[in-house]
Amino acid sequence: MTRKTFHVIENEWITLKDGTRLAARIWMPDDARPEAPVPAVLEFLPYRKRNGTAPRDESTYPVFAAAGIAGVRVDIRGCGESDGVIDGEYTPRELSDAVEVIEWIASQGWSNGSVGMMGISWGGFNGLQVAALKPPALKAVISIASTVDRYNDDIHYKNGTHLSAQFAWAATMSAYQSRSPDPEIVGERWRDMWLERLEGEPFFMEEWLGHQRRDAFWRHGSICEDFDGFPVPALVIAGWADGYRNTPLKAVEGMPAQAKALIGPWVHKYPHFAYPKPRADFHAEAIAWWRRWLCDEENGAEKAPQVRAYILDGPRPALWREADPGYWIAKNAWSSPETRTLAVNASGRLEGNPTEPASGTTLLRSPLDTGTAAGEFFTLKPDSEMPGDQRSDDAGSLVFDSRALGEEVVILGQPVLKLRLSSSAPLANLAARLVDVHPDGTATRVCFGLLNLAHRNGNAEPQVLEPGKPADVELVLDACGYRFAPGHRIRLSLSSAYWPTMLPPPCDATLDVDLASVRLDLPLLGDHDRIEVQEPANPDPLPHYEVLEEGSSSRIVERDLENGVTRYRVSEDTGLNLHPGNGLCTRDITEQVWSIAPHDPLSMTAEITSICVTARDGWETRTRSTMTLSCTAAEWIVSERMEAFHDGHNVFDRERSARIARDHM
Repeated sequence: MTRKTFHVIENEWITLKDGTRLAARIWMPDDARPEAPVPAVLEFLPYRKRNGTAPRDESTYPVFAAAGIAGVRVDIRGCGESDGVIDGEYTPRELSDAVEVIEWIASQGWSNGSVGMMGISWGGFNGLQVAALKPPALKAVISIASTVDRYNDDIHYKNGTHLSAQFAWAATMSAYQSRSPDPEIVGERWRDMWLERLEGEPFFMEEWLGHQRRDAFWRHGSICEDFDGFPVPALVIAGWADGYRNTPLKAVEGMPAQAKALIGPWVHKYPHFAYPKPRADFHAEAIAWWRRWLCDEENGAEKAPQVRAYILDGPRPALWREADPGYWIAKNAWSSPETRTLAVNASGRLEGNPTEPASGTTLLRSPLDTGTAAGEFFTLKPDSEMPGDQRSDDAGSLVFDSRALGEEVVILGQPVLKLRLSSSAPLANLAARLVDVHPDGTATRVCFGLLNLAHRNGNAEPQVLEPGKPADVELVLDACGYRFAPGHRIRLSLSSAYWPTMLPPPCDATLDVDLASVRLDLPLLGDHDRIEVQEPANPDPLPHYEVLEEGSSSRIVERDLENGVTRYRVSEDTGLNLHPGNGLCTRDITEQVWSIAPHDPLSMTAEITSICVTARDGWETRTRSTMTLSCTAAEWIVSERMEAFHDGHNVFDRERSARIARDHM
């Protein structure tokens, strides 16, 4: 393919029907014109095209433009240089705005009328959601690290459990949305726009805590509600090291005629620069996808295997996971996998069809600080954000091991745990982890699942437990692709706490597990082909900006034995970085402190402080936000203080708080 020359339109205004102007950055092939129109790819985000996603945009859209595909990167309403105030996450207005943007792109003289939508995380979410609205010009989607079920596969709740990532994300969004527009683009009105945003920004945590069940709020935007109506081909990508790992397989299960899945070993990043390696040549994958569906080019993209996945082969926890051992496989057509069922034998070991099954019950009441080796829900770096050696968490868990394997066991899919238990209290949580125990005892977490036991029969109408009465439970763990090697052991770890990943219920319940009932169904890989997935030619595809001050990060667990408190501290500083093209200097600093007394669920607290700096010679804006979370047996308590400074002078100061009733959690 001949490489085309292109130019960058640093800012283009897209005016919506209500007069709101959205800011777009466009990478345009030089030969695009009405006589030779080109397709376009839209990415629609709240993360500031000017200085937020610029590095990854500048690694990809020039490659698209050189292949004859225009790249259109738009800041959603109330973000970056776009007018207005954001009104929430994946709201009807946001999706409606995106439909208008697609119409605008398709109507341009340089456009061939075919638009693709692409993104990771937020952009991957709204790409699927916008496609479900069926705008005529949208012909295909690439969705990375996203979800088809906003309640169970996002950062908010997981099977009714309250994820700490929800609070962390609320704090992050508050900080992100507090940043000012760039006067170089919007002119003198930048200050009025900034103050309007600061005043009108949603109180994200209050809204999300107002919907603790899977109600209409979460069903909105969850395309699993109507898989049959999804209208366009979707390439759905994820990484095993990320919290958003279930979507590719759910997509091909729910809409096999439309979806293709690609799952690598990666954290929450685009595959061409993600860790752990091996990477995938995302640019080549995407260009083939776009040219097939936006240009009607017969290039065979639709004939790719339905599922391509990297099978992890015994990676070990490490301070930095540069690359994970394993191999690529393909399944031309995905179907429900055959399973291998493991049960507990009389000796307390996992075994297939034990001749002497276990009998009786055993008690489980984990220390409430069990879970500090879990890492982050969605990981951005392959360091301490990834799960560590599981032996520390297993110490507070009920653990069942297999014997050392005599032959390999290779799985791909979602393991399922079934058991019967009773609880000493009406509310309780259960965490299950599938672990690979290496011959030297090192324990690698393969996947995990969480369940609020009040949600055991569904997320819409929780049912509290009757203390002492046995209940049958099924817990579906996250998807995984993994090889348990000969000599390794398969471990099932159960805990009633998984902090800080999962926040505790108001009761510190003791669970009584019926050992004879425990069944772990492992999804076997089955028929497959070994394949190669092309890696990017450029091992360092991101542009490098000038670093004016170095950043840092740390993750520390403190156990205060004198006062009986465990603290989990996270510190992230991006450093001060200068964008060479627009002259903006930016820095983001975040400090998180989570604390809990190991035997008091109501002692749980969290505090997150974020500082965001945006500056240019002679001009600086800075915001400082602090959010806190605590609880009583009946309520969640959240507060926020936001301060904003222009050239060192305070221009905005606000405090707000809310108390939200706990709803079966």
